[in-house]
Amino acid sequence: MLTLTPFSAFHFDGMSILIAATSNPGKLAEMQAYLASLPCQLQLKPPDLDIEETATTFLANACLKASQVAKALNQWAIADDSGLAVDALQGAPGLYSARYAPTDAERIQRVLTELGDHPHRQAQFICAVAIARLDGSIALQCEGRCAGEILTEARGTGGFGYDPIFYVPEYQKTFAEMTPDEKHRISHRGQAFAQVLAQWPPDFPSALPTIP
Repeated sequence: MLTLTPFSAFHFDGMSILIAATSNPGKLAEMQAYLASLPCQLQLKPPDLDIEETATTFLANACLKASQVAKALNQWAIADDSGLAVDALQGAPGLYSARYAPTDAERIQRVLTELGDHPHRQAQFICAVAIARLDGSIALQCEGRCAGEILTEARGTGGFGYDPIFYVPEYQKTFAEMTPDEKHRISHRGQAFAQVLAQWPPDFPSALPTIP
């Protein structure tokens, strides 16, 4: 079972270490929820290890982050990259989803303003995940997508980011109106991590010795 602990280069508790290429404890906790059945220890990367996201796709960015963190720390690493792509906005906000405006409310408003009364409001959430070996080589990469539509106004109080305006017709709810279980089951991130579990690298070490 995954254990949430701060990064330590010298304390492994007899379990294999998987470094999450993020300094955000919230994202780490979310990864932990998806990977809870795995016998390894998930840890944050050191906050002073910055990785510049220079790739042009979600999958390439995930691979870049995982590879660079793995090589820098000589540990297996996992990274994800995700965002919202709106068809009528030529895929925007896309890779810039988290930086489209300073706050969630402003990001939502920018998308609604740019989309206006456009009749075609199809969109998709995309999540890419990559796992890298100690030498930076990619052991696993996958991508999950969830199709939906952008509403003209926000609905629901759950979730975060663009969830209140992302509507899934099959469920007749926005992500922000779904229970956590519903969202995890159908979301782009849920689909991506389901692939991670199904394709877990066979060469991932089952355990590492404890280092005093």
